[in-house]
Amino acid sequence: MRDYIDAAAFKEMILCADAALHANIQTINDLNVFPVPDGDTGTNMGLTINNAAVELRKKSFDTVASAADCVAGAMLRGARGNSGVILSLLFRGIARRLKGTETAGAEEFAGAMNDGVEAAYKAVMKPAEGTILTVSRLASAAAVKAAKGGADLEGMLVEAIRGGEEALEDTVNQNPVLKKAGVIDAGGKGYMVILTAILASLRGEVSSEAAAPVRTYKEESVFVEGKVDVPKINIFDTVYVVRKKKPDVDLEPLRRYLGSIGDSLVISDDDEIFKVHVHTDIPGSALSESQKYGALDIAKIENMQLQALDQLAGQKAKSTDDLEAVDEELTAMESASAVAGEEEEGVAEPEKDFGVVAVCAGKGMEALFLELGADRVVTGGQTMNPSTDDILKAVNRTPASTVFVFPNNKNIIMAAEQCIPLTEKHVIVMPTKTVPQGVSAMLNFSPDESEESLVGAMGEAIGSVHTAMVTYAARDSDFDGHSIHAGEYLALLDGSLIGSYVDTNMVFGELSNAVEQFSPEFITVYYGEDVNEAEAESAAETIRESFPDAEVSVVNGGQPVYYYMISVE
Repeated sequence: MRDYIDAAAFKEMILCADAALHANIQTINDLNVFPVPDGDTGTNMGLTINNAAVELRKKSFDTVASAADCVAGAMLRGARGNSGVILSLLFRGIARRLKGTETAGAEEFAGAMNDGVEAAYKAVMKPAEGTILTVSRLASAAAVKAAKGGADLEGMLVEAIRGGEEALEDTVNQNPVLKKAGVIDAGGKGYMVILTAILASLRGEVSSEAAAPVRTYKEESVFVEGKVDVPKINIFDTVYVVRKKKPDVDLEPLRRYLGSIGDSLVISDDDEIFKVHVHTDIPGSALSESQKYGALDIAKIENMQLQALDQLAGQKAKSTDDLEAVDEELTAMESASAVAGEEEEGVAEPEKDFGVVAVCAGKGMEALFLELGADRVVTGGQTMNPSTDDILKAVNRTPASTVFVFPNNKNIIMAAEQCIPLTEKHVIVMPTKTVPQGVSAMLNFSPDESEESLVGAMGEAIGSVHTAMVTYAARDSDFDGHSIHAGEYLALLDGSLIGSYVDTNMVFGELSNAVEQFSPEFITVYYGEDVNEAEAESAAETIRESFPDAEVSVVNGGQPVYYYMISVE
C-alpha cells in the first residue's frame, strides 16, 4: 500500500490511463446522442491524453511536479474538441497544485484534483451541469473529504471513483438531451475511465509495460466492475515507401487515417516519395489507403508478436532487411525534416498589423479562405478537430502582430482559445461556429480598419448568417421526436435537426420551408467531395424556385462529411 505518489508512479498512472481510455474509445463515442458524424468525445479525449503519454515516454523525472508539468503542457498543446480542452484544464490545475513537490500523498493529490476542477470551471464561460465538469467536481469533492478523514491514497481514490460514478449515473437526469436519449455523459465516462485506470495502476493491477495504447477506435469496452484491462499491442510493424503522384500532395488526411488504425506513426517525405512507419493490426488497409497518394514502391511487414515468441524460445527472430538501404537514404532526410519543422515552429516577424487563421476542410474551402485573405488554413472540422498546437503553429507562422482565428466549428472554439497565452502574438478568436459564418466574417475583414472596427464588423457578419447543412445519419437514433436510421440524409439548420430523409428532393424542400422565415437575400450552396457539380446545380435550382428574389450561387467546397453547407443571409 503506497503512502505517496512519486514521479515514476505518476508517469505510470498516466500511461495506464492513456491505454485504458483508448481501449474504451468506441464505447465513449457511442454515448454521443446526436446522430450526425462528429469528432466524438472519446476520440478527442484519447488524442489529448495520448499527447501526454508520448511526451512522458521520452523522459524521466525526478519529482512528481516535473512529471505533472510535462503532462499538463502536452495535454494543453494536444487538446482537441471541448472534451479534450476540459481534460487538459483538469490536469493543468493538478500541475499547479503539485508545483515544487517531490511526492504527493492523499491530501496533496486530492487537493490537486480539486484545483483541476476549479481551473476547468473558470475556463468555461457557461459551465453546464450533467457533463464532465459535474463528474470531476463531485469526484474531487469525495477525494478531498476522504483525505481529510485520514484515508490513504488508495482509499482516497476509491472514494473519488465512488463519488464520480454516482455523479456519472446522475448525468442522465441533469441534461435534458441525455435524459431523452437515456444515456450518461460521454465526457464524464471518459474521465471515470481515466480515474479508474489511475487507481488500478496504483494497486499494481495494470502496467504500461504490458500493453501500448491502441489506435483502433473500434475496441469493445473492457471497463468492467471498476477495473480496467489494458489493451493489446498492435501486431504488425509496417514500413513502406510510396512514390508520390505529385510533389505537393497533402499527406495530412493519410496521417489522420493511419493514426486511427495504429500507433507509433512516423511519416517522412520529400518531393518524390514518402515513407511510413506504423504499428497496426491491419497493414493491408494502411497500404491500400496510402496508394491513393501514389505508387507503392517497397514494403516491410513484420509480426512483432511472433518475433517476441521466437526470442522467448531462444530462436533468432525472423526479419526482413529489404528497406535497409532506403532507411539509410531517408535518415538524413528525416533529420533535415525535423530541423525544418523546428524552424517552421518559430514565430514569424510581423509584417502587418492583422492576419487571419481559418480552420476548414476541403480543397475548395481552403482555396476560398486563402483567396479572401486568410494567411493560414488549418485542416479540420467535423470528425477531425485540430489540436491547440495545430492552431498555434499556424498563428505563429502568420506574419502579423494581431491574428484573428476563425474556428468555424463550435467544438474547435475552446481549443483555439487555448492559444492565446501560448504565443507572443495578440490572438483574437472570432466565435464562428460554421464555415459559412467564417466566410462571411472574411468578407468583412478590412486590414486597414482598427481592431475595434474589425471585431464589430466581423461579429455583426457572423450574427447575420444562418447555416443549413446536409449530412448523413451515422447511427440509428430516436432524437427529438425523429426516428432516424443510419445512412439517411439529415437536414440541420443552425445546429438544430430539421429531419431525416431518404432522398435529397425532400431534404431541400424541407430546408426551403425552414429558412423562409429569414427572407433570405443571398444563399450560397457549398457542395462537398461526395457531390458532383450537376447534383449541386440541381439542388440550387430547387432553392431558386423557392426564393426567386434571392441571389443563389454554387461553390465547390470539397468538404468531407457534409454533402452541402448552405449559407443563408
